[in-house]
Amino acid sequence: MGLTLEDFDYNLPHELIAQTPLKERDASRLLVLDHKTGEMADKHFYDILDELHAGDAVVMNDTRVMPARLYGVKPDTGGHMEVLLLNNTDGDNWETLMKPAKRAKVGTEIVFGDGQLKATVTKELEHGGRMIEFHYAGIFMEILEQLGETPLPPYIKEKLDDPEMYQTVYAKENGSAAAPTAGLHWTKDLLKQVQDKGVKLIYLTLHVGLGTFRPVDEENIDDHKMHSEFYRLTPKAAAELNEVRQNGGRIVATGTTSIRTLETIGTKFNGAIKADSGWTDIFIKPGYKWQVVDAFITNFHLPKSTLVMLVAAFTGRDTILNAYAHAIEERYRFFSFGDAMFIK
Repeated sequence: MGLTLEDFDYNLPHELIAQTPLKERDASRLLVLDHKTGEMADKHFYDILDELHAGDAVVMNDTRVMPARLYGVKPDTGGHMEVLLLNNTDGDNWETLMKPAKRAKVGTEIVFGDGQLKATVTKELEHGGRMIEFHYAGIFMEILEQLGETPLPPYIKEKLDDPEMYQTVYAKENGSAAAPTAGLHWTKDLLKQVQDKGVKLIYLTLHVGLGTFRPVDEENIDDHKMHSEFYRLTPKAAAELNEVRQNGGRIVATGTTSIRTLETIGTKFNGAIKADSGWTDIFIKPGYKWQVVDAFITNFHLPKSTLVMLVAAFTGRDTILNAYAHAIEERYRFFSFGDAMFIK
């Protein structure tokens, strides 16, 4: 049997789960980890400037979090329903998570707001998932902006004063159910300084869906099935990445969503980087052969999560758990609004 779920567990004191973002995004702490030696240095995110070299590329996910949480009513019973939009599969059909799911049988109707948005459940999926079809007049995204709210992860109990703090400063492509949180540390000013140093800034898109929320249930992690998420890398971005690579620069990914996109493409094209779009369910875990990414920025992830497994695939399991133990001892802040790592 391969690695088990317990191999990726660690004990996190509850008070280290960051509940609110810092006022200054780049003032968060940065644990720099050399994955070959295991050496660590405690810095701040703005020190990332010292870690990047002219000729490198920093890759960022420009997805934008939708106001994807809707509250509706079943007109036949008056029962309240909560709907979290995950993926727009086609037309007005969406994959969602619903609560209480047991009351959302196929054919169930739900009304949102004053009735300007309605939905019908068309299919039952596993883990409380439902396919629904929306009915409305006008522009869907405009109605969603009016009726929906930004979904925060369940471990964040505080309300956000400013919902934009759960968006990256470069977010533009609407479509995610959660933020690519490693990118929350970048400021426009810091990105300009990085660019002025001769580092290329390159954007791709991956819309964060259920893969982020779904826990691993299988004891043997090889049995876990990842959820599909939509990604896109443009011809311009692919050409720039190839140029950086040919000139000996490093490809530095911001966050696990950028990693998943780049490695999906690298795996698909035998190590080559090409413009591409589609759906990925890549599961990067120890034993994975890395194709594209040379170094990356990432936050501290939940115990037993696929994201800890992804990072362990790069560093080795013992090295990353050792780094997490150091971060806990040094009182780093964890998860979405927490501090960051730079792994090289």
